Amino acid sequence: MLGSTVVTAPARAASPLAVPLAPTVTAAREVAGFWLADGAANLRNATPYNVRTEVGGERLSTGIVPDGAPASIPPLEGPVPPEEGGMSATFGKVFFIGSDLQPHWCTGTVVRSKLWNVVATAGHCVLDVEAPMGPLFKWAFVPAYSGGTLPFGLYVGKQAYTHYDFDDIRDHDRDYAFVNVYNGVVPASPDVLTDAGKLGQNVGGQGIAINQPLAPTADVLGYPAGPHPDGSRPYTGETLERSTGPTFATKVTPLRMDRPVGVDSPFTGEGSLGSSWLTEYDGDSRTGYLNGLTISVSDTDGDGRYDTGVSPYFDGELYGVYKKAAAYWTGSIA
Repeated sequence: MLGSTVVTAPARAASPLAVPLAPTVTAAREVAGFWLADGAANLRNATPYNVRTEVGGERLSTGIVPDGAPASIPPLEGPVPPEEGGMSATFGKVFFIGSDLQPHWCTGTVVRSKLWNVVATAGHCVLDVEAPMGPLFKWAFVPAYSGGTLPFGLYVGKQAYTHYDFDDIRDHDRDYAFVNVYNGVVPASPDVLTDAGKLGQNVGGQGIAINQPLAPTADVLGYPAGPHPDGSRPYTGETLERSTGPTFATKVTPLRMDRPVGVDSPFTGEGSLGSSWLTEYDGDSRTGYLNGLTISVSDTDGDGRYDTGVSPYFDGELYGVYKKAAAYWTGSIA
């Protein structure tokens, strides 16, 4: 499906790490049953993930030098929302069990892939950075999530691809993950799941841009929910939010990062982890090129309100991890 639409990738080799989530159909059915039981009570009761949501940040005037030739994959347009100004169903919530054994969520984004089954999110919304870096449990994705509803079904994660350096040395320049999900399911009865089809065929997929100059502006889309440092709560996490602002190089503490990128955004950290940064966003098709993922937020001017989202730079290493995920088959669990 990608064919000649893909620009040649950078030559530098990446270090993808395969992370099993629910590697068997039996395990995947158990995950689906957990989230769908009692009228999807666990989905509705999940809270926004609040791990590493805030960093110290300083905006820089310097640029970032790519590590190779630019590469891009065009987006695949999905169904247009019926309501005026509605957002693409490629955006949704990823659900999992945290170290506290409670259900939580981050933001996730469907990206175009030849097997229609890849969700992009922050690496620490897949790997548990509060433990010895094992996977977070019962990982699933619900596109266009709102109030416990499953407009396109629930998609259980089979396997994630992350970067070895994030797992091994907590390098947050590699704090990203591409998750392969099984076909979606919806409950036909308390004990029966119906196949809802392949994720990308149902909702489309955003493009990806690699080794690009810092974008003049990026559209950030996610589900912010937490408070600002001053205690105000402008977001509920119930609906998808969008902000638009310039991107820039930044310096962060205390995370280990050499090339963090910032975007001017008022999103709070809880809930917006994993939010997509899209360049060349088209309001008609609701598509663009994924060029960043929120891994934390910062109040760079000290006024008590977050003003900056932080992402790894999308380089050839990330592209290598994505390509491994794009070639991984999943299948049906129904």
